[in-house]
Amino acid sequence: MAAQAEIFKDTSGGAYFYLDDRDRVVLADSRQHVLRIAHRQKADGAWEFAVENDWDLTSLVPHDCVSWTNLFPSGVCDPVTSVMPDWDGRIWWVTRLGRVGTVDPATGALRAIRLDGEEIQNSFSVAEDGVSIVTDHALYGFRADADGVPHVQWRETYDRGTGTKPGSVNQGSGTTPDLFGTEDQYVAITDNADDRMNVLVYRRGAGVPDSQRLVCKVPVFGSGASTTDNSLISWGNSLVVENNYGYENLGTLLLGRSVVGGATRIDVRADGSGCDTVWESDVRSPSTVPKLSTANGLLYFYEKRPNAWGIDAWYLTAVDFRTGRRAYSRFTGTGLSYDNNWAPITLGPDGTAYVGVFNGIVAVCDGA
Repeated sequence: MAAQAEIFKDTSGGAYFYLDDRDRVVLADSRQHVLRIAHRQKADGAWEFAVENDWDLTSLVPHDCVSWTNLFPSGVCDPVTSVMPDWDGRIWWVTRLGRVGTVDPATGALRAIRLDGEEIQNSFSVAEDGVSIVTDHALYGFRADADGVPHVQWRETYDRGTGTKPGSVNQGSGTTPDLFGTEDQYVAITDNADDRMNVLVYRRGAGVPDSQRLVCKVPVFGSGASTTDNSLISWGNSLVVENNYGYENLGTLLLGRSVVGGATRIDVRADGSGCDTVWESDVRSPSTVPKLSTANGLLYFYEKRPNAWGIDAWYLTAVDFRTGRRAYSRFTGTGLSYDNNWAPITLGPDGTAYVGVFNGIVAVCDGA
């Protein structure tokens, strides 16, 4: 059980990756290598993956990690959490123990700095004006210098609470920073405050005075039962946050159990003077990254409701973005194999909703 608990508190080794402009997968593996992987068709018509580039970070990152050939490591292991590209063509990477670095794909040059005493277990976000990274202590705005070395433009601490909540990976924010706003001027995260988690909205940019950085701090969900380990949904000046409090692993929801749940929409005022809560929903989405269809105005959640008979039923639930009311729920299946276990909902071009589950993929499409 200890090994299982460790797995569910580790976001490294490919949990986060991206597709580049040529549909190649870019990820960091468990060896502290950044890989760029293409897909190609062989002469017999079959498809295969091929590693096009392999950048070894071990010269900058401690790598005495558990493996089949190193079952009892005695040194330091610093897994790579996530990678993302920037506007200048660099690949940025972050590690669990607070390293922030870049790779220059053209030359292979590696650069890195260390945020001492801080942990990074979320992915990060990139805009033309910089890179937003959240640790278990603070939110940062970064830029790289001409040589690729990351530099801190600004830093904002937040309430990290006194411990790790059930449903969280560590004692800190569980959200990848959200870049949003009608003028693309804001960045949002959640904190880890003990009583009620807060949604925090900040102004981006190096020239913002410290006294004007924080736009709003909005408490969400019930006392003593609030956390999220998923990204916020953003559209225009609006944010939607869900509550993952209580979801620890695949066994958490067996025998008809569920989480406290809840989702809340928060809007930043047009003049930037603060934020307002628009609606609150009782939808119970234990661990999925929900999605918004801007075409139909529906939010999609993967829901499990409590059941007194011990039935573990799962549903794709749509919530109206404007009102917070349920539009519909579609039953997908029962049992452990239908638990998505942190996998996201993905909406296809034809409106089909795909959910990765423990035993495969669920697809729900419009029957009209």
